[in-house]
Amino acid sequence: MEMQQVKYFLAMTRTLNFTRAAEQCNVSQPSLTRAIQALEAELGGPLFHRERGNTHLTELGRIMEPFLATAAEQTATAKLTAEAYWRLGSTPLKIGAMCTVGPAMISDLILKFRADYPDIRFIVSDCTARSLIDMLVGGDLDIALFGIPDKLDDRFHALELFEERFVIAVAEGHPLAAKPVIMGRDLHDLDYVSRANCEYSDLASTELSDMGVMVKPVFSSERDDWVQGMIKAGLGFGFFPEYSVSDPALLSRPMADPHFVRRIELVTVRGRPHSPAVGAFVAEARAFMWPRRRDFAEKHGWLDRAWDFLQRS
Repeated sequence: MEMQQVKYFLAMTRTLNFTRAAEQCNVSQPSLTRAIQALEAELGGPLFHRERGNTHLTELGRIMEPFLATAAEQTATAKLTAEAYWRLGSTPLKIGAMCTVGPAMISDLILKFRADYPDIRFIVSDCTARSLIDMLVGGDLDIALFGIPDKLDDRFHALELFEERFVIAVAEGHPLAAKPVIMGRDLHDLDYVSRANCEYSDLASTELSDMGVMVKPVFSSERDDWVQGMIKAGLGFGFFPEYSVSDPALLSRPMADPHFVRRIELVTVRGRPHSPAVGAFVAEARAFMWPRRRDFAEKHGWLDRAWDFLQRS
């Protein structure tokens, strides 16, 4: 059974006239007649008594009418729902971000996106990298912001947004605060306030250990605000992506020998059809004026000092 046949049948039930029904459906009368005959053959009997000047429904036609009317109504509703889905703002855009990505970075992009696309509703969730991967694969997220040391597998498509290096964060008055650049060896035997969700902590620990550098963990938390608060209180130093240091009372110093850089990427599931809202967000992120290291360093006043120090070392 084709929906076109159902459409012609319902036009006939309204008009009880083949000519007028064909006009309503914008088809020729022979085409409408053949479609009705094909439907009758499929349902096993005539749907209309064809009498000159008195075409009317048969008993089978009366039985079938409510079923076919419901089918037509549901099909129309499904089509409207699908059309609404593909319109901007039809369903919430579900965005995920690693909890270690600086909130200021995300908020600036979100504010710009909301200003440019006020009709799009969106939900932003922050969680660990592992959770983001599971949510993307499961369809619970449309798009996610990542910054991990390992390359994502072929299930995903990644658009690089910006790079940020890791810095050492300390309170004013900490012994490291006077150094323009923190060398790995400078961290040996110092108290360390760690971020429990840092994706680069294992990599950094391994490289420092290979150099014979050992630090003394004194506090750990999944919450960056707690970690930064403990550093500000003088408990120890922290290891942060540069744009994640949000407390203005903390001092950020570039780290060298070893140094670590992460790429922040916008990730979607490869080959999955996406709504126009996803495309709009990707375009917005691609065009967004992401800060560069030089901008950040000059703002904090240590770029020239850092380069001078490295050149002299």
